[in-house]
Amino acid sequence: MPRLRPAIADRLLTPSLLTTLLVLLLGLAIARLMSGTVARLAVPAIVIELAVGFVLGNTVMPYQAIQPLSGLTELGVLSLFFQVGLEVRGDLLISRRKTILRLVALSFLMPLLAYGPLVAWFAMKPATALLCLACLSATGTGVTLRLLAQRQALQTPSGRLLVGVSVLDDLPAIALLSLAVAMGAQSLSRGGGGLLPMLLGLGAAAASYGLSGWWIRHRSERPSSSLSVLMVLIASAWVGEVSGLTSLLGALWGGVLLSRLSQVDAQESKVLELLSDIFLPLYFISVGMRVSAGSLLDGSAWSLAAVLFVIAMVSKLACGFGVTASDRRAGVDRWTVVYGLIPRGLPGLVFASTALSAGVINNQQFSALVIMVTATTVIGLLLLEGRLQSNRAGAEAKA
Repeated sequence: MPRLRPAIADRLLTPSLLTTLLVLLLGLAIARLMSGTVARLAVPAIVIELAVGFVLGNTVMPYQAIQPLSGLTELGVLSLFFQVGLEVRGDLLISRRKTILRLVALSFLMPLLAYGPLVAWFAMKPATALLCLACLSATGTGVTLRLLAQRQALQTPSGRLLVGVSVLDDLPAIALLSLAVAMGAQSLSRGGGGLLPMLLGLGAAAASYGLSGWWIRHRSERPSSSLSVLMVLIASAWVGEVSGLTSLLGALWGGVLLSRLSQVDAQESKVLELLSDIFLPLYFISVGMRVSAGSLLDGSAWSLAAVLFVIAMVSKLACGFGVTASDRRAGVDRWTVVYGLIPRGLPGLVFASTALSAGVINNQQFSALVIMVTATTVIGLLLLEGRLQSNRAGAEAKA
């Protein structure tokens, strides 16, 4: 009997694959139950999943225990960026093109003004500062569009404008993330060898675009099975990862290529939706597990989070200048658009996790970014909910 106790303790300290999966799925079940309760308060599910992951990672199982499964949890994120690539089409800017481009430009350029202060105040390296700017430039419009759909406001002029902005808004932010990761890798190698793989990756992207055009002109076969979709997704993400351009940019480019080659049917879309539905919540739980309680006790993490939060709010409020009087006469509500751009949601968390894995940021900076993303997501959705209710009450009063 005395010999049995150490064996049980060893198993608890070094959990098996099944034990790890069971803990993650239990955490997912708890998050799903809690998210249904707080949905009416406009609190997004990702906030609950982050909180559940934080509790699990600091009590039951450390993040190191699930690190071997990180590739599986990232499948949900890759499939989501792949779907964004599928939506990048030439007809995207037909409606209110100038307004969409103005909003995308303001959303990306305004945070860049904070580069100097971040470097000066927090002694950040250039790659770290660029990563923070990528998180500030990103927009988690997915949670915004979900709320608009729940409130039957997705087909309003403001909702349709946000749909157009949501697809394009994260593209420059992803490019900034790729630059930050490439600079960080180059700095870590001390030999400047990170530039060549990145150039090879860009060359592979250009070659694949040309090859897809040749295939369309000379071959009739088109990728039509779920297996072919997964192969394009995984292969493009792998090329992006090994080249230093990040797997996210690779997955997005894979979606662009697939949309050029063929029209994705309902069965193939279900495969991507299934990956997102199962693995995306697990990814958010794993992000929460990476936030250590000790880092939250560090005052520097909270001071950085406070500065990032102010910059995040101001930069998105400035996007209101992109909505002109002509847009308002067409039915676009400026504050609905502005509040819809405030949440950083999924992209902000993905960027921060990618940078932490690449060594571009440390644990304190990661915690600060998670705090900023969570705060902007919750506050942005609460403001949007209040604005939608105000607009609905005004419309009923006029009626």
